[in-house]
Amino acid sequence: MSGNINIVSAAAMGGACARPYAAAMTTRTTALIVGAGFGGLAVAIELRRHGVDDFVVLEKAGDVGGVWRENTYPGAGCDVPSPLYSFSFAGGTRWPRRYARQPDILDYLRRTAREEGVLGHIRFGREVASAEFDEATARWQVRTTDGEEFSAAAFVPAVGQLSRPAYPSIPGMETFAGTAFHSAEWDHDCVLEGKRVAVIGTGASAVQFVPEIQPEVARLTVFQRSAQYILPKRDHAYDRWYHAPLRAVPALQKVDRLGFWLYTEFAQACLSRWQMFTPLFSRQAARHLREKVTDPRLRAALTPDYALGCKRVLFSNDYLPALTRSNVDLVTDEISEITPQGVRTADGTLHEADVLVYGTGFAALDLLAPMKIHGLGHRPLGDVWSDGARAHLGITVPGFPNMFLMYGPNTNLGGGSVVYMLESQARYVRDAVQRLAAHPGRYLDVRPEAERAWDETVQHRLAGSVWTRCRSWYRTAHGRVVSNWPGRTLEYRRRTRAVNPGDFRIGVATDPD
Repeated sequence: MSGNINIVSAAAMGGACARPYAAAMTTRTTALIVGAGFGGLAVAIELRRHGVDDFVVLEKAGDVGGVWRENTYPGAGCDVPSPLYSFSFAGGTRWPRRYARQPDILDYLRRTAREEGVLGHIRFGREVASAEFDEATARWQVRTTDGEEFSAAAFVPAVGQLSRPAYPSIPGMETFAGTAFHSAEWDHDCVLEGKRVAVIGTGASAVQFVPEIQPEVARLTVFQRSAQYILPKRDHAYDRWYHAPLRAVPALQKVDRLGFWLYTEFAQACLSRWQMFTPLFSRQAARHLREKVTDPRLRAALTPDYALGCKRVLFSNDYLPALTRSNVDLVTDEISEITPQGVRTADGTLHEADVLVYGTGFAALDLLAPMKIHGLGHRPLGDVWSDGARAHLGITVPGFPNMFLMYGPNTNLGGGSVVYMLESQARYVRDAVQRLAAHPGRYLDVRPEAERAWDETVQHRLAGSVWTRCRSWYRTAHGRVVSNWPGRTLEYRRRTRAVNPGDFRIGVATDPD
């Protein structure tokens, strides 16, 4: 590098609470990971376990955890069994119940990051503003919103698909006179007791927080755009009699995990290839609805009009009963506007409210936003993805060398644990980083034909899946499924076992620094 830029190694950067550096100082590292949630930690731990210590993790918040740090709404939890929603190398024997709640998952991530020795690599309070690949040096130049600069051989965005809250576009939202917030940004200072609360959205978050707040509010009005398939949640507390044998015989942890994994592999296959089995789940959802809702009119309003699995299937034992309570109204009329007093529907009715909660999900299709990312020739990633995100193996994008995505396009699951997918991706990324470290000044640019062949295969398989049969956050406005993986997780693990050099064009820096 020329000029007055001071290059320092990642090892010299100090602890996780180091102060921001002057804009003129550049941190040099082999791998730069963005995000300290499950994905970012998976890569960091994989690198460290294989002897790669020259990496930095940038985290915009002050703690690890990702979505499990941010989503603190009442009742927040996971709908994947705890033994499977955890790293294979750190299977917890401390889970208090089969389906862990948010505080327990956050504690697990904190503990795992500490025990695996990656906390010292994390720079908290750093939000990435831009990243650009410099072909001359074969390195990514990354800048934070505070002006810090980083130079990395490998750039690993691990910000996930479900990290940025999405708000609906409803006239008058800014005029509401009461307190309004998104479920992913829960206002814990807002006292709900005795208040009239309006909830817009009935997705995975609302299914969890509605039963929690229903007993304390004076009136709860739930606005539903489409009914959801809801299955009973086979949840129960774990006691010492459950954990004792797992601690005594570690192999039993793998057996426990294997049982849940096999079931979710079956469920995932039912959504894509084995759709003849989906009536098993449909009948279970219908029976659950009949048992919990006796009012035929309410039951009709809660009956989906699309194929099971087309949208995310939800799990809850108390959401449907909550909707039957005397202080709850389910509104299915279209919302026309929000006024200072509440929510007005298309029939002209004004539903007055003191508090408005948006349970409207996340901007899953805007992957990597708001980061500004430029590849070869200063081409913006947003232009490449104008018709929807796509990447070879959901990890690499042509024209963006040495960039490796975690939880990228077409790696979400309709059934199963995304943590399993993240471990597969982390192994692939580690292999790529080791190759780059062994050959400084070179870069790996996935061939367009390799990415195109992958995408055509994935989209062809998705065309026969249930995910093409309705509108959902899995798809773009043009109908392209950009979120979900159409196969089983074991297949994906095999495909990402190692980097295939034949899939890449190997470039050489013209002016290595």
